[in-house]
Amino acid sequence: MSIVIYHNPDCGTSRNALEMIRVSGEEPIVIGYLTIGWTKSQLLGLFAAADLTPRTALRTSKSPAKELGLLEPNIEDETILQAMLEHPVLVNRPIVCSPKGVKLCRPSETVLELLTEQNIEPSINEDGET
Repeated sequence: MSIVIYHNPDCGTSRNALEMIRVSGEEPIVIGYLTIGWTKSQLLGLFAAADLTPRTALRTSKSPAKELGLLEPNIEDETILQAMLEHPVLVNRPIVCSPKGVKLCRPSETVLELLTEQNIEPSINEDGET
């Protein structure tokens, strides 16, 4: 199994995780989820593998989460999941899958736990600057 990264190219954390994967010698499959969206079964599978719930995977900043009322404590996971299908940006990123597991890689250094080669220094700041 190769490494897969659900990537947002506008996100410094996502770019940094992608760069660390590549520096490790791997060329991951890069999935631009903002463009292609998600399926319900895909999200449920990723969340189960990464020990996440829709609420813990919800991107709360720089997303429409507040405007959609998803930050209220009484909102059910199914409602959040449905909103994620309609608004892919609501899923926090990057999510990385490797033979070692699946993780939401925030901070980006979390990706090191999923790589065979772990002696890697982050080469890009979280804001994307070198």
